[in-house]
Amino acid sequence: MIKPARLLAVAAALTLTVAVAPAASAAPAADSFYTYSGSEPLSSFDPGAVLKTRTLSYHIVGIPTPLTAIQLLYRTTDAQGNPAANVTSVVRSPNGDNKKAISYQSAYDSLNPADSPSRAIAGDVTLGGLLPNGESLLVTPALLLGYNILIPDTEGQDANFAAGPEYGTNTLDSIRAATKATETGLTGTTKFGLIGYSGGAIATGWAAAIAPSYAPDVNKNLVGFTEGGVLVAPSHNLKYVAGSPVWSGVIPMALVGVARSYDIDLKPYASAYGLKVLQEVEQASIINALGRYPGLTWEKLVKPQYSNPNSVHPFVDAVNKVNIGSAPTPSVPGFIAQGNNGLLEGTFGNPPGIGTGDGVMVAGDVRALARQYCAGGNSSIKYAQYDLLSHVGGAVRWAPDAIGWLNDRFAGKAAPSSCGHIPAGNSLAPEVPTS
Repeated sequence: MIKPARLLAVAAALTLTVAVAPAASAAPAADSFYTYSGSEPLSSFDPGAVLKTRTLSYHIVGIPTPLTAIQLLYRTTDAQGNPAANVTSVVRSPNGDNKKAISYQSAYDSLNPADSPSRAIAGDVTLGGLLPNGESLLVTPALLLGYNILIPDTEGQDANFAAGPEYGTNTLDSIRAATKATETGLTGTTKFGLIGYSGGAIATGWAAAIAPSYAPDVNKNLVGFTEGGVLVAPSHNLKYVAGSPVWSGVIPMALVGVARSYDIDLKPYASAYGLKVLQEVEQASIINALGRYPGLTWEKLVKPQYSNPNSVHPFVDAVNKVNIGSAPTPSVPGFIAQGNNGLLEGTFGNPPGIGTGDGVMVAGDVRALARQYCAGGNSSIKYAQYDLLSHVGGAVRWAPDAIGWLNDRFAGKAAPSSCGHIPAGNSLAPEVPTS
């Protein structure tokens, strides 16, 4: 019999390669479930309040399965502190109870709200939605282990790709909502683990970091967080992937997502070519962007006078806000993993002070973050660096270890620590604006 952890490893490989399969892209019909239209202002509800509930079949590529999903529209908070509405999906384990649940943060990485996990689960089929559809393969092994699964739309209803703080509040308020909705069977005593890779790591890491201050009621029930392929300081990633034949496509995606989240107008700084690219990716999924702009750099996107990114002051302000190195240290145990062989995915960047990574994420940044957590008083941090693996390969290696690590946390075992043994990393200091 194949162990569920082994199934998870296979599922991770399938999930991260599903994008190569051809699929029709269909815009889903308007769905009123995603809109709050109540008479009371949204601000009158506490974060995590349930606004709407529906129960439907869990779909994979538009095909209903025997699994049932409970979807919740709930009140949350956007990156600027404003009240917002968002959606999460809850899947009950057929052989579990209400004592334990995993919040699985998807790596759907899209600027199009139609590509969100909740829409894929509800049966919508889009090209960008292939990623959350593929991640359905990760849900099954966890359900077999008795875990109830939460899958929040971490990017919010505007799909603000790479805007980390918003990912974190969306994730924490999803947990709050799930424990308040009687249909889920989860309660205020249910224990939760956080898990996510790549784009899912953005949400996982930020949720763990801000939970003590933003959601102490959630934090007290967290057993730990595990993440891999971690985005730390996006200004570093921009330089690392510059000129890459594959991953440079995430540069304009991240610029659009963060600008959208903080209401920044990039047009005054963009070159004619930059305006064209930014417009092309406004509703793009990472499936659309990878390999679409080989050799792309910041300099090609902006006017000559803005060739130094730090001369664009709104950009500096935004990237400093989404640098998780400036966020608090999580109070719960963590397992952080990072690949460091980006050559396998065509990224040859090795900028001074930044170094190498897995093709898109910077290994030195992730080491620095793990060391910072240790120095910040959290001695229950495990760090693993996969020097022979790239971003995709790292996911396959991390996945079974991650679920095994979470199993031990739920079982009450002492968390392992790499503190004192993590090699030095990069400076995570905020960017300084220039004239």
